[in-house]
Formats: sequence, C-alpha cells, structure tokens
Amino acid sequence: QDVDNFENWESLIRATEALEGGIGRSSSAETIEQIHILFDAFLRKFPLLFGYWKRYADIEFAVSGSDAAEVIYRRGVAGIPNSVDLWTGYCSFKMDTCPDEDEVRDLFDTAAEFVGIDFLSHTLWDKYIEFEERLERPDMVMQVLERVTRIPMHQYARYFERYTHLSASRPVEELTSQEEFDRVSAALTDELAQKDDKMIPTEIDRELRIRIQKLHVARFTEVQQQTMRRWPFEAEIKRPYFHVKALDETELVNWRRYLDFEEIEGDFRRIRFLYEKCLVATAFYDEFWFRYVRWLSAQEGDHREDIRNVYRQGSSIFVPVGRPAFRIAYAHFEEAEGDYDLARDIFESILTELPGNIETIIARANFERRVAGVNSAIEVYTSAIESGSCDVYTRGTLITEWARILWTVKGSPEDARVLFEKYADHYLDSKYFWINYLQFEIQLPSSSETEAERYRYVSKVHNDIRTKARLPPLVIKDLSHIYMVYLLERGGPGAIKEYNKLDIEVNG
Repeated sequence: QDVDNFENWESLIRATEALEGGIGRSSSAETIEQIHILFDAFLRKFPLLFGYWKRYADIEFAVSGSDAAEVIYRRGVAGIPNSVDLWTGYCSFKMDTCPDEDEVRDLFDTAAEFVGIDFLSHTLWDKYIEFEERLERPDMVMQVLERVTRIPMHQYARYFERYTHLSASRPVEELTSQEEFDRVSAALTDELAQKDDKMIPTEIDRELRIRIQKLHVARFTEVQQQTMRRWPFEAEIKRPYFHVKALDETELVNWRRYLDFEEIEGDFRRIRFLYEKCLVATAFYDEFWFRYVRWLSAQEGDHREDIRNVYRQGSSIFVPVGRPAFRIAYAHFEEAEGDYDLARDIFESILTELPGNIETIIARANFERRVAGVNSAIEVYTSAIESGSCDVYTRGTLITEWARILWTVKGSPEDARVLFEKYADHYLDSKYFWINYLQFEIQLPSSSETEAERYRYVSKVHNDIRTKARLPPLVIKDLSHIYMVYLLERGGPGAIKEYNKLDIEVNG
C-alpha cells in the first residue's frame, strides 16, 4: 500500500483495533504484536498526530498497565513536545495512576515548561490546579495561580479573578513569588527605617498586601494588553494541529504575520515556541522550516545543535523529498561545520530517493568542487550522466554545468567548447543545452583582433540551433534575438546585413 496515504493507515488501525472484539488483556500475543508494529510504524511516519499517541497509550494501559502506557506518553511528548492536549492527557493519566504527588507535580512543571505559554494552555493549568485541590493544598494552588497570571492567554481574566478571590484568605507570603515578596518587604522595611516609624505586624501585613495587589493590578493590565495583541492572530488559526491536507492560504498568511509580530516583540522564548507551534500545522511547508533555521542562525549564542535538530526533523520526516532544497541546505550546514562525510551522506540520501534530480546533482558537484577540487565535481557530473538514471533533458543540463566548470573554474574554454561540440548531436532536443552553448560562445572575452574568430564560433552555434536542433519555434526565435543583439553590439563589417536578413526571417 501507499505509505503516504493517511486514509489507508486510518482504516488499517481501525481494523486492527477491532480484532478479537477489541484490544485488551485477553487479546492474543499475535494481535498485540500486530497493534504494536502498526502504531510504531504509523507514528514514525506521522509523529505529530497527538491523538494517536493517546490512543496508543490507552491501548497499552488496557493491555499491559500503567508503566507501559507511560512509555508511550513519554515517546509522544518527545515526538510532539508542544502539544498542550498530549501533555494534559499525560498529566491527567499520571494523576490517576501515580501515588507519588511530587512525581506528578514534577511532571506538571515539565509540561508547563514546554507548553505553559501556549495561548490555549488553560486546559493544562486547570488540570494542575485540580491536582493541587485534590491534595487540599491551597498554598500550591496559589503558587500555580501566581505563575499563570503572568502569561498572556485566552483565559487570563478567569485566573486573575480566581487569584484575587483566593488571595484574601491566604498568608501574604503566598501572594507572589519569593523574589518579589522579598523585594517588596525590603522596600517597606527601608521606608519605615528612614521615617523612624514602626508598624505592628497586622499593619505590616495589610501594607504588604496593598503593595502586592498594586503589582498584580499592573500585571493584569500588561497581560491583558499582551493577550489582546495576540488575539487576532490566534483567532485566525483554524487548524493548529497537524494534518496531511493542505492549509488554506489565509492561514499561511496569518502564520507569517504572527511570526513577524513575535519577532518584533523580541522575546526569545515566545518566538521559539511560536515557531515550534507553527511547524506542527505547517510541517509540509519548507518555507517555515527555512525561516526557523534563519531566525535561529541570527540569534546570539551558539545554536548550532538546535539548528541541526531542526534540519534533522524537517528532513527526516516532514518536508517532502520531492522538494530537496531544505535537505540541500542541511548538507550545506554540515559542510560549513566541517562534517563533509555527513554532507555527502545527505546528498546521497536525496539522490537515492530522487535519482537524476538536477538541483541535487548540481549542488553535490559544487560541494565536491569546494571541498575536493574541480576533478571531483566533474566526476559527479560524469557519474550522473552515465548512470542511466537521468533522462535526455537532465543529461543535457548536466553537460552544460560540466562545461561551465571547465570554463569558469578550471579556466579552459577550449575544453568547454570541445565538450559542447562532442555532445551537440546527442542533445538536439535540450533547450537548456543550446541556450548555454550560445551564451558560452557569446560571453567569452575577445578583442578587436580575435572578434572575427569569435564571430565564427557564435555564428556556427546559432546556425546549428536553426538548422539542426529540434527546439520549439518560440525558443529558436528567442535565441535568434540573442544572436541579433550580439551582431549589433559586437558584429564586424557586414553584420548589419545579416541582422536585417534575420529580422525578416525571424520576425517577418
């Protein structure tokens, strides 16, 4: 079957899940193995489908228990670490199956690090608050609320309201972060010392509450403004999840504008998070992978390993190999890092999937020229031409690139001409071959003493184009126009007569 056909995978999964009346502890070992093989293969192919990770974890829980299910959840959040839904599902599962409250709390904190700033992360924060309420830990609820009220998100106002309500009954030390509380408390102590004034504990408590409340009101205003600025972009995201179907152009435009906005804002964490979120919905669009790499490359500090991971992720799973530019850029990155063997491996992997791809062969030849010399580049071209994997049009193009290296890099226009002349009869149908052959002869430098000889070469190529090459009439006409310009600009005595004659024949 077609491994890229999502519907086929879905049908196969449904059929396998229905075997023996449904997967469970009573299922046969053979059926359980089949479901493992199927889900593992499917999620290697489509790792961003968070719902299927949860589905797989549910099956593992039914078959083997909580430890096996947790292995799947861990694999899932490693494969799609910016999924609020998957992290929330994982944390909910952990709440119900793990008796160690610190272990569960650590998982919530890890989840918050990965997705806590998502505009729609309220489901995770609600579950975190629910967890602390189950344990009857209002102090921890207060800590969670204090954290979440600093984040621009869809449900920001609800969290501020809840924070305000709960803060009235909680010790003043719990109302803000320890760092901020110490700063406010120290400022009050300094003021009282300067005034040589004293307050009783209840007065100090009241004054601290007033000051902290003012900070939170100011923070509410700031978060409200930040939320409203992001709201229009978030409202236009109709499909934040991965799907094999193409996105509407309006959504692509919105992602571009949203990234522009966050980059102008300048918060590294938020920009990076938005790129990761964007690349879930736009995984098949290499423009966003390129943009992410360029943005990372422009940041201060050493982000080479991050950039390498982006290239690996995009190249190995998402960007279609039929558009090799991103993989070629990955090879260029590794070349710049000095890993020539890996760069070669990347080129080879592309050509394994796309034998005869012109863009990749030329990029590979230029790579070899840079790191191993002209002869290695020529070897790439000759190997591709003789491999049998290239059609006549591709071979014609590669011949011209080979000639270009002989002329511009090796400095031997004579060898380049010999190459063109040798293969002219083989590529009579190749437009690219004849365009470059003509341009080669025209562009070679000459002097008043050598121009007559140059004219003979140029004239011969043009004559072959009109009399021997099997090109479309419009292409022949365009190439004749190039030759006519050459006659006007560099032709000798009698050139104008040839020009007028061609004008009648070509433009008649």
